[in-house]
Amino acid sequence: MSAAGSFWARRRAGVEAEAQADRRAAEAEDTQAREAAYAEQDDATLLTELNLPDPSTLQDGDDFSVFMSREVPERFRKIALRRLWRSNPVLACVDGLNEYDDDYTIGMSGQVVKTAYQVGKGMMAHVEEMERQKEAKAEAQIAADDAVEAAEDDVAEVSPAADDAEHQAAEETQPAETEPAEETPLAAVAPRRRMAFRFEETGA
Repeated sequence: MSAAGSFWARRRAGVEAEAQADRRAAEAEDTQAREAAYAEQDDATLLTELNLPDPSTLQDGDDFSVFMSREVPERFRKIALRRLWRSNPVLACVDGLNEYDDDYTIGMSGQVVKTAYQVGKGMMAHVEEMERQKEAKAEAQIAADDAVEAAEDDVAEVSPAADDAEHQAAEETQPAETEPAEETPLAAVAPRRRMAFRFEETGA
């Protein structure tokens, strides 16, 4: 598409968006004016003018769609919807599995809700923060491993000197070997003495 065609396409889209915004603004003004006029009339008169039944009397099988028209007052539409939920057991059965059952506005009324979501990027900020934390953790682990390796290298360098010192200290503390005593020659040993017995004869 040429630059001129792209320009006119954007121009047509802008004009259409402005027209839709004007229509929505006009519809909102009409609805506001109509609701203001309805507020000044009682319910029975309005139901008669609009040819509608009392919404509080609707039962299962009745036509609830007549109250969905834009010309029907908002208060009648709400009453009809409440009767619709109660009239049908399937709609009235709340199993608690709907994520919209909880009130997520508790404690946040009038406060600014911050979120990491970005239009066109999703939760990019959250993902980037998680990636940053992951990288920081990896860098810290690498630094710790380097510190352990450096400490082991220092110990390896000191160990030979320490071993030599321990060996020298052990030699110094070891008792000196004494020279073996000279053996005494057998000739110098005193001869063994033998006992001699002598018997004297005595007269009878």
